[in-house]
Amino acid sequence: MLPATPYTALSLYTGAGGLDLGLEAAGFECRAAVEIDQDCIATLRANRDWPVIDRSIHDVSSAKLLRTAGLEAGEADILIGGPPCQPFSKAGYWASGDARRLDDPRADTVAAYLRVLRDARPRAFLMENVAGLAFKGKDEGLRLIQSTLESINRTCGTGYRAALLVLNAADYGIPQARERAFLIGARDGTLLGAVAPTHRPPSGLIQHDLDGYAQPFLTAWDALWDLEEDDSPELKVRGKWADLLPAVPEGANYLYFTERGRGPPLFGWRRRYWNFLLKLAKDQPSWTLTAQPGPATGPFHWKNRRLSGRELCRLQTLPNDYEVLGTLNSVQRQVGNAVPSALAELLGLTIRKRLLDDTTLSDLTPSLLPQRQPQIPPSEAIAPVPPKYLRLVGTHSPHPGTGKGHGALRRMTPAGLHD
Repeated sequence: MLPATPYTALSLYTGAGGLDLGLEAAGFECRAAVEIDQDCIATLRANRDWPVIDRSIHDVSSAKLLRTAGLEAGEADILIGGPPCQPFSKAGYWASGDARRLDDPRADTVAAYLRVLRDARPRAFLMENVAGLAFKGKDEGLRLIQSTLESINRTCGTGYRAALLVLNAADYGIPQARERAFLIGARDGTLLGAVAPTHRPPSGLIQHDLDGYAQPFLTAWDALWDLEEDDSPELKVRGKWADLLPAVPEGANYLYFTERGRGPPLFGWRRRYWNFLLKLAKDQPSWTLTAQPGPATGPFHWKNRRLSGRELCRLQTLPNDYEVLGTLNSVQRQVGNAVPSALAELLGLTIRKRLLDDTTLSDLTPSLLPQRQPQIPPSEAIAPVPPKYLRLVGTHSPHPGTGKGHGALRRMTPAGLHD
């Protein structure tokens, strides 16, 4: 149930609006958004009449943001946003064996978010980032945020406290396996608490706090079943490995062609990135959508092509009437960087109920989830491996382990120390 008067939201690092669309579905009105990417700005303005400040947050004062929103300090219900996450990403950590993180200039994006929090003093806030924000042994970003909240409280007389939730979107009905971290807090110190999973793997059982057992995962087929087959030339897979993709079974990747897979051994075990030749399966949630895929980077459609812009939006649970503008690469970047809107809707409803004391809410089921389909078609037949790849058949050594691959060795000095 949406409130008669929408709750008010301030949005930073808005991107294509995935987080905002979920909060909108949960009854929040975006009163001002800050975004610098021109493709994202075009998408936002084409779809919604939210006031968009098209500059870097570093060039936007908190006073300017509040004037645009028509709000005074302390009046906004929530501040939302996902500061660019590279400094805290697990991928960045594993790439070098360590991460600059807080020494990385891009970490200033988190400081800018906290500056607006201090000045706007909303009733609640939601900061989205990758799960690496809480990566074991690399939690200085989280500790910095917590200490900054304590400083804000001393300066402003507020009682902000926050807790970190690391959620896999598939556990909440989103037809995509995507792990994200959400730091959620309230001005009065109330903590959100756990958000129990509502969905489970088909072979598993997850106890649900209220309703007994969670439902099975929603699948890629549930999200895409009613879209017509798209034969646009831009969706054709190109590059060195394009002709091998039809030989990959649904739900598999290049590991199918290793000594531990069922196909001919063309590659070494774990010698490639996980999403190399990765394909969707109709009966499973989508693999995580990437923002900047290479020519052989999936997930690919089970029809052996790239995913269309509309399919990407469906898997990210953006509203059906929402059109992300730009080239296919731009659309994939915008959607791949977005938060699944149905997951944001669930969090928005939960925030209303637990942090904003909304007693009108009884059903927290997101409206943006796809409907489960009664039947899933069988998997597509796989093609034989083209002869040009069979020259690769042989014995391939597996990856030697973390920090021992070719990339790590290249970064070692003669003394055996990382640069």
